[in-house]
Amino acid sequence: NRHKMSDSQSRGRRTSDEGKESSSRRPRSTLSPTEEEPLQKIQRRASPGDGPSTSSASTPSAAPASSRSQEASSSQRGPRPSEGSRGDDPRRRQRYEIIHTRPEEVTSKCGISGQPVSLQTNYFRLLRTPSWKIFQYRVDITPEIELRRVRSGVLSEHKSLFGGYLYDGTLLFTTTKLREDTMSLDTKSRSGDMYTIKIKFVGVISMTEWQSLQILNLILRRSMEGLKLQLVGRNFFDSVAKINMKEYNMELWPGYQTSIRQHEQDILLCAEITHKVMRTETAYDILMKCTRESTEYQDSFRKIVLGLTVLTDYNNKTYRVNDVDFTSNPRKTFKCKEKEVSFIDYYYDRYKIRIRDPNQPLLISTCKERQQIKDNGDKLVILIPELCRATGITDAMRANFHLMRAMADHTRLNPDRRIERLRVFNRRLLDTEDSVKILNDWNMKLDRNLVELKGRIIDPQHIVFIDKKKFPAGEQADWTKAFRDHAMFTTPSRGLDRWMVVSPTRSSRECRNFVETLIRAAGGMNFDIRRPRELMIYDDRNHSYIQAIEDCAHQDPQLILCLVPNNNADRYSSIKKKSCVERAIPTQVITYKTASNSRGLMSIATKVAIQINCKLGYAPWMIGLPLSGLMTIGYDIARGTKDKSKAFAALVASMDLKTNATFYSTVSPCHSADSISNELTISVMKALRQYQTEQGKLPARILIYRDGVGEGSLNLVMELEVKELVARLEKIYKEQSDKPLMFAYIVVSKQVNSRFFLRGRNPPPGTVVDDVVTQPERYDFYLVSQSVRQGTVSPTCYNVVYSNIKLTPDQLQVLTYKMTHLYYNWSGTTRVPAVCQYAKKLATLVSQSIFQIPSNALEKKLYYL
Repeated sequence: NRHKMSDSQSRGRRTSDEGKESSSRRPRSTLSPTEEEPLQKIQRRASPGDGPSTSSASTPSAAPASSRSQEASSSQRGPRPSEGSRGDDPRRRQRYEIIHTRPEEVTSKCGISGQPVSLQTNYFRLLRTPSWKIFQYRVDITPEIELRRVRSGVLSEHKSLFGGYLYDGTLLFTTTKLREDTMSLDTKSRSGDMYTIKIKFVGVISMTEWQSLQILNLILRRSMEGLKLQLVGRNFFDSVAKINMKEYNMELWPGYQTSIRQHEQDILLCAEITHKVMRTETAYDILMKCTRESTEYQDSFRKIVLGLTVLTDYNNKTYRVNDVDFTSNPRKTFKCKEKEVSFIDYYYDRYKIRIRDPNQPLLISTCKERQQIKDNGDKLVILIPELCRATGITDAMRANFHLMRAMADHTRLNPDRRIERLRVFNRRLLDTEDSVKILNDWNMKLDRNLVELKGRIIDPQHIVFIDKKKFPAGEQADWTKAFRDHAMFTTPSRGLDRWMVVSPTRSSRECRNFVETLIRAAGGMNFDIRRPRELMIYDDRNHSYIQAIEDCAHQDPQLILCLVPNNNADRYSSIKKKSCVERAIPTQVITYKTASNSRGLMSIATKVAIQINCKLGYAPWMIGLPLSGLMTIGYDIARGTKDKSKAFAALVASMDLKTNATFYSTVSPCHSADSISNELTISVMKALRQYQTEQGKLPARILIYRDGVGEGSLNLVMELEVKELVARLEKIYKEQSDKPLMFAYIVVSKQVNSRFFLRGRNPPPGTVVDDVVTQPERYDFYLVSQSVRQGTVSPTCYNVVYSNIKLTPDQLQVLTYKMTHLYYNWSGTTRVPAVCQYAKKLATLVSQSIFQIPSNALEKKLYYL
């Protein structure tokens, strides 16, 4: 057996603290072999996660429409039904905007060490690109038309004026200069309504400007429409090729995520295979089920749908449900075109949809505009339950082993299958008449072959155990077998001699058997665990565990192990709140199922022993590091599963791992982008003081890995976080050190669509790509650090946005790879540096289970594993 840690990144599965499976956008086919604690629930689709990216069975994220015409402000006209979007959306523009983050002093970003290899990637080269200028016009239609497709139809009555053109609902792009800069056109629609179209010249876009990428992507979308795919959100899906999973009331729609960008030498099209989970049940079906099963059906329904993302088929939009209004129903009226209209009449007149149940409640979605466009504040969208299809995977579905395995069979594509699907997409795009016509009209030509590039494989590392004994991690970066004959790097000198066990009386036999196995497993790794004191409780109520922990605390234990009957989230939360906030005692929570698993109990006990050693502040292994005086920092943010407005950030820092194999952790609340910047600086100052306390001086170098940054937030990170932090650090170093600050700030991105293939297979851990598909305005590189058994491995992108750390690109790449070997919940490499993974675990624990800042007394222990 392969005795892996509980966080199975390399299999594409993430488990939460102490081994319970967490949510992820990918289907998982097995449960964790160790502790199964109910920590993480459904998260955002960008769950910065761990493990390989398989073809994702993605949960559609909330994408509220931005149009002021479709969603009236609650302070003005009152709520409106959900409709189509319009407007010049800054979020869409930012998607293609080029943000220069490459430090000026970086002349080359390519490394040199390692074995050179030839790779394929999921990109296609644009062989011919337009050389034209694009004339951009603003289009306003009076009276206002809410549906984009109707606006497009009205505008198309004058297409002879424009020649080849693109229209995104607000802006018109054409290669033809209109005769006047401002024009007014009158149009009669097919229904007989008269409209006035006002067209105003905005400017000229050349192919050297970033806006040209937006044009190229619009052209690609137009071309893909010829494939008869259905647009859901930003991506196209093939509803005809959908995979029916009737026994689970869901469908899987295969589709494509595409993007055109300027890369190092060429403009490239990135194409990724994706799947969307489409449940066949509606919010109304959920309501009826609650009505049948509970007298308190309103509370039950609210509990299920609050925070749920729903899809409205009539406009292919997704919304997040924020409230349920049981006092209203579809008979309610609102103001539409200066007259009162009921929801029933509105949907019939607009979409020819008949509302079947006029007495159903209404769902409310609060569309919160981004910080940059908050002039209109929050807006309400009213939704009809029977028109809202539930999306994503519930906790019950996630716990269904057979369902998750069935999904994985369809969505987890091995490299050879993925390559073939990409080639099929390319052939369809280049052989479909309608698609080819669009590309030819705009003088675009796409290569039929996947882009080939050069990569490097960093040499396998050696894992260091006690007495500096080394074990080769090997080509697959796996040192599980090392624990058969190697002792842990550091353990308590007196062992674990003062600890307690809390267990229901009925599980006492299983509990004692597990403890005996744990003692034997730890002994084989030079970790002396003595027999604990037992505290048996008569039931498994939350209060019983809380009181038991309180009673244990009077004995001043080093650790408390709690045996629980199942993965009950409330019980887990109660245990963690009591132990992490009030009593500052590390706890290890084990489920009855785990403790009674006689088949693999020794393997489980080995992993738990390693976790316990970490929670006491010690390290099971180390990696050979060439630098001394280095402080590495990981920073990440996690939000609550239900209340997305509440978020916590965690910072985890090393204390010079060459001499001190410990980490420092701290947590802070997050309220806004401004507060994140301030809290990050405060947290770094805390870590700096701790380093000074332990080492007697400031770090020679500081390296921050910042996780959880979306593409649209990169500029905010540059302007707020980096500038403030650098200014503060420079001031401290000028006052307290005779050496200048050497500092690097790296943004870590896991949600990337790039994939790499080595002779039709996954590249091994340590594969680096720093050319061709990287971006010229960035100091960036891709690193495949983890090994996978199934599916296609997903690389992580590292964007160095600030650097005066005096390390070459090669040194930075190798150091980053080394740092992926130090996550102690997994005897293999992880997808991100260990400090990032620790920060994610801690932030998730606090935001989803503790909801408060943990005790400072735990800051030097990995109590969240």
